[in-house]
Amino acid sequence: MTLSRRELAALLPALAAAAPAPVSTLPSTTFPFENLKVKENGENRSRDVFDGLTHSGFHIDMHETELAPGKAPHGSHHHEHEELIMIRQGIMEVTIAGKSTRLGPGSVAYVASNEEHGWRNVGDTQAHYFVMALGRPNK
Repeated sequence: MTLSRRELAALLPALAAAAPAPVSTLPSTTFPFENLKVKENGENRSRDVFDGLTHSGFHIDMHETELAPGKAPHGSHHHEHEELIMIRQGIMEVTIAGKSTRLGPGSVAYVASNEEHGWRNVGDTQAHYFVMALGRPNK
């Protein structure tokens, strides 16, 4: 199939409109906890903190979760992007590649690409933790 310059010029705006919208670069800012929108799911709550690209185009996002005692946010799983979990309050059991560790306030876990992982609240109070996804494909 051969296109004339006129046909190609008429096609370019349609191609540009079909291209996915670029994800914006995250600006420097602050995120007061009380301003984060709460999403409720039964006894659990979560708050998205940010989601976007760094100056180099690396995708990064963070959310905070309040997890009820004995609960897990979801089943064990794996994915291509890396994750950090940072415990703010409570006791979490974090399992990575079959090895479980109990983590308390101030503790951090790093999950490498494609490692099977999961976590649950093993304490008797709400657990509060942050998850940072590193390099997740754009949503």
